[in-house]
Formats: sequence, C-alpha cells, structure tokens
Amino acid sequence: MSWELILASFGGGVFGALFGALPAFIFAGFVGLIGVGVIAAGGPPTILNDVVFGTLLGPHIAFAGGVAAAAFAANKRKELDSALDIVTPLKKTDDIGVLLVGGMFGIIGYLINSVLVHFETPVDTVALTVFISCVISRFVFGKTGLIGKFTATNGEKREFIPGAKSLGFVIIYSLGFGLVISYLVDLTQINVLGFVISASLLILLQFGFDIPATHHITLVAGYATIATGSILFGALFAVIAGVLGEIAGKTFNSYVDTYIDPPATTIFICSFFIFTFM
Repeated sequence: MSWELILASFGGGVFGALFGALPAFIFAGFVGLIGVGVIAAGGPPTILNDVVFGTLLGPHIAFAGGVAAAAFAANKRKELDSALDIVTPLKKTDDIGVLLVGGMFGIIGYLINSVLVHFETPVDTVALTVFISCVISRFVFGKTGLIGKFTATNGEKREFIPGAKSLGFVIIYSLGFGLVISYLVDLTQINVLGFVISASLLILLQFGFDIPATHHITLVAGYATIATGSILFGALFAVIAGVLGEIAGKTFNSYVDTYIDPPATTIFICSFFIFTFM
C-alpha cells in the first residue's frame, strides 16, 4: 500500500465514473485478452496483475467506482434515470461531484482489497471488494435497504429463485460454457481465461443485445478446474455459479434503488468454498 497507488486508484474510480461501470469492465476484458496472450507466450503477468486487476481497470476500483457514481447521479443529483443503469457513461452529467464520488470509491475499493489481501482472506478479494463497495453505495445513496423494499399486491409473492423454464435455460448454458472453458483452463493453466472472454462478450450487451453476464460462471469454473484438475468439477461449479448468480440478482437487485453486482456476489461466495475446501 502506498500513496501513489491510492492516488492512482482515485484516477481509476474517476475513469469508471466517466466512461460508465460496464464500459470500463468490458475494456478490462479486452485488455485482459492481451494479458492472457502475453502469459501464453511466456511473458510476465504484468498486464493482468497491474492493469486489468490494478488501479486502472480493476473491477474493485473502476467498475465499483462507476456503480457508486451512478447511484449518486441518479438518487442524489437526479441526473440519471436509474441507479441500476451501469451502462451509460456519466460524462452526460457534466457533474464534478459524480466524478469525485467515483474517485473516492476507487480509493475505497483499493483499501478494502488491500486489507483482504493482507490478511490472506481465502476468497477472490476483488469480487468480495466489489460486493462490499456496492453495499456501501447502497446504504449511502439508496433508501431500499440491502435486499429491497417489497410491497405485496393482490397476493403477489416475492420470488428469489427463477421459474423452472428460466432456471433450466441458465443451467444448460452454464454447463456448456463451463465445460468448454474448464477444458481450456486445464489446457493453459490460466484460471482467468474464461473471465476475460466473458467480460469482452459484454460489449454485445453494451450495444443493446440481450445476452447474459457469464464471467462469474467462467471464472468459478476456472478456479474449480485449477483446484481439482478436473473439467467435470469445473463444469459443476459453473452450473452452481449460474444458478447462484440468478438468485443473487433477484435477492439484491429487485425492488431496489441502487445496483449490487450479482456476478461479483457469486464469485466471492463460490471462491471462498473452492479456496477453503478444495
């Protein structure tokens, strides 16, 4: 931990606010593909460690900073229609305060992750930091509490688990993606390979196409494959991550006024189990 990294993290948070949480994350995916290529060619992991997961593009800094800035812009400044909008670059607000919030949450993300790493927490510390940062921004800028405010009407019940048809669809694409990514991770021994591919694919979501986030599925599959040496375990955990991601989305992003990232929630839960017991 150093003052240079703290200042750089402020800049990373401003970057996430200016360009938007999701665009910053997508860019991390594309740069991550370059980093993976360098490692596959026998080069150092500098691009992955210090750029993709560092102060510029680290999800705990840039993405989390963008999420907090969106919550502030929507709920405090009324400059964004919804705080759950992590797609829109916040340049449109032309608001210094929005950028400052992004920068401050960039620093918060860096500090939280540094503490988790220092104490050797058996978890994907970046994912846990994103979750914690999103929770902080919800309580600071939102009013709906951790799991939202649900008011039943006409006997309606809140659902935390998708319907059978939707859940079956998730299970099948999680299994398919899990199998192929687990094979590639086992082949290359690069556990973030699927993560950067999935992050890059989100550019289609940015363009307006209806595609799911899959980086929690592929990263968890990679972790499980490396831990066990088996693509079957990788695929199994991919399915678990896919289902858990849907539950996390319904739990934390329904009837709410800020965004908590379901993939990050899923990754930290699954990684804790894998790192602790496998």
